Amino acid sequence: MRLSEWRAAAPTKDAGGSKLAALVDPVLAGLGVAPDPHCWIVWGEDPGTRHTILVPTDAGLVTCFVRVLVPAEAPRATAKLVRWSRVELGELAMETSAGHRLLSFQVEGHVLQGADDIADQIAAFALDVFAAMDGRPRPEPPSTRRRTGPTAAVKPAARGRASGSRGSSGPTGTRR
Repeated sequence: MRLSEWRAAAPTKDAGGSKLAALVDPVLAGLGVAPDPHCWIVWGEDPGTRHTILVPTDAGLVTCFVRVLVPAEAPRATAKLVRWSRVELGELAMETSAGHRLLSFQVEGHVLQGADDIADQIAAFALDVFAAMDGRPRPEPPSTRRRTGPTAAVKPAARGRASGSRGSSGPTGTRR
């Protein structure tokens, strides 16, 4: 999905707002990210407070940590470019059961998990990461068509799923 699509489907108003975009976009551009890139957002346990944006680029993986509600401070964005030789990746694993696809992918300590349409989106992101890492032409991700509405890819907790955590704090992907 493109960053603009993630923002439109943000689980909270502040997480996808223009004020936050004005903060995050220059940070991403400073690390060589094109406008409105293909990316993945790990909303974490409390997307109204913080989330992580993962953007594959030719040079490496840009990881942007966004804190929306910092007590006594304005929102904050911190980003880093991790060269491909240092990016930590796990396997891209898919399982099928009763007509459903379950997928898991780990990148830089974030576990991305989902079923069906979300699994397809995670797979497209993972394949984009693998292509960028190998220096191959990057595939155009499929359209973000969904049967259940625009927030289905970012709010699996609403369908009986719980968010995980990286260690004891910090955001991660969604668990099934």
